[in-house]
Parts: sequence; C-alpha cells; structure tokens
Amino acid sequence: RRYYPSSAKTKHLLPGIQRIILIRHGESLGNIDERAYVNTADWRIPLTERGREQARLAGKKVASHLCLGDDDECTTDDGKDNLNVGGGGQQDGEPKKRKGKVFFYVSPYLRTRQTLREILREVDPECIVGIREDPRVAEQQFGNFQSHHAIQDNKATRSDFGRFFYRFPDGGESGFDVYNRVSGFIGTLQRDSYDVMQSWSKNSPSSSSSEEGFTICIVTHGLSMRLFLMRWFQYTVHEFERSYNPDNGRVVVLEPAAPGGFELSEVDRIAMGFPLYREQERFRLMDDYSLLDKSEW
Repeated sequence: RRYYPSSAKTKHLLPGIQRIILIRHGESLGNIDERAYVNTADWRIPLTERGREQARLAGKKVASHLCLGDDDECTTDDGKDNLNVGGGGQQDGEPKKRKGKVFFYVSPYLRTRQTLREILREVDPECIVGIREDPRVAEQQFGNFQSHHAIQDNKATRSDFGRFFYRFPDGGESGFDVYNRVSGFIGTLQRDSYDVMQSWSKNSPSSSSSEEGFTICIVTHGLSMRLFLMRWFQYTVHEFERSYNPDNGRVVVLEPAAPGGFELSEVDRIAMGFPLYREQERFRLMDDYSLLDKSEW
C-alpha cells in the first residue's frame, strides 16, 4: 500500500502535500446508454442529474478533508458541519474554523468538468489555491464517433486480449498509452507541489497552511485513476488486470505514510481489487522466480 522515493527514503515525495484525493466523475449519459457515443463525441458527454448529485456528495467529502484539527472544531454546538461551504468567509459569531488548502486538477472532458463544478459548490472558495485542466488525466481514447456494436465487440476482444495492452482500433489508445501519459502527469505533480508551496509561503507568510500542507484533488476517470494508482504504487500488469474501476463519484484518498510516502486506504484498496502492500508481486518476485513463468492469473 505504500510507495517511497527510491533515492532518499527520508525525503517527502511531494513536499508540502498532506494528501492526494482522486475522484471519478459522476454518472454520465454514456454510463447509462452507450449509444450516446454514436452521435456525441466522448469528451462532450455530460453528467446525468444523478451524476451531479454524486459529484455534490464527493464535494462534501472533499470539504470534510479540508477541515483541520479535532472533529469538534469542524462542527457547531448543534452537531452540524461547520465547514461554511460554497459561500465565502466566516460569519460573525461563528466559532473559528481552521481549513486546509486544495489545488484541483481536472480532465478536459465535459463530465469531469461538470463534476468539478458541483464539487466546488461544496468547498469554501477561500480553500481553493488553484484549478488546472490537464489532458493527461483524460479518459482512454476509444476512437472518434463510435459504432455501438463495434465498441461492444472491441470491449469483448479487450477482455480476452488483456485491458492493459489492448489498443482500440481507428485511433484509440491502449491502457499502456494511458499509463505513459499518467506517468508524465505525476512528474508534473511533483514539480507543481514545490512551486505551489513556494508561492503560497511567499504570499501568505503568516499562514499555517505551509506547515500543515495542501491537498491535491484530481477529478478524472475510472481507468485513468486505476492506472495512476498502478504507476504510483508500482503494481504489475497482472495486478492491474485483476483490479476494478471505482464507482461513479467515488472519492479515493491517499494519506501520508512515513517516511515521506502515501498509502491507499484499505477500504479503497479492497473496493478496486488491489493487493496488500506486502503481497505485491514486485516483492514476491524476489522470493519466487517461478512467478516470471506464470501466464494464467
């Protein structure tokens, strides 16, 4: 479950970053009717009303992670959330609240942008340090306008061939292609974390956020999320093949793990079918070379 920098285990992988939150977009029109892709470009597929509701719930979860300190600092005397979401600064007479800062990345697809729009309704604007669109966390490319029957056939072939290496015809991508672009995005994430912390420290020298850290929130797609986790935690291709997409609107949290790394919660790990840290194949190979001959998983 844990990933540590290979060069210096005492150095934080993402300086100043307290947690990483990955969110799959809410339910889209394509999730309930794949024929939507026939006449509408994949990147223009919108959310359903249910998808917007899922995104709002995801926003509430993000807001709760931004509340710093003990639980009683995040609630009022009547037990209600004391997050002051979606509406600006603290009101007179309210108890003082301590909130963390968040930087958002979002896929350029309409369904992810709409998901972020609903999330932002639940997050205090004062917490938001930046929002950046990045195509590298976009959905796997299946081609252009899609024939429903052809895509169904292609997905069936993919199941037999293997999801990671199967490439969709007519300009589509393989899982391997998505893995490569997500790997490049992680490098950007490392550079951005340093730049954001430096900028915030200069602009707000008295703020405690530079000490307590930021949250990185990435609004993306199911497959892209799994491949991000595959790259981050060094899962093998076989381990990826046995994993599952998270549900629409699912919030997956990577929390700090000493020294300087992050770990995936047990609930999220089980939900997506990833192995325990100590049972990952990259470690088992050192004790059992016969795994290299294994072809059925």
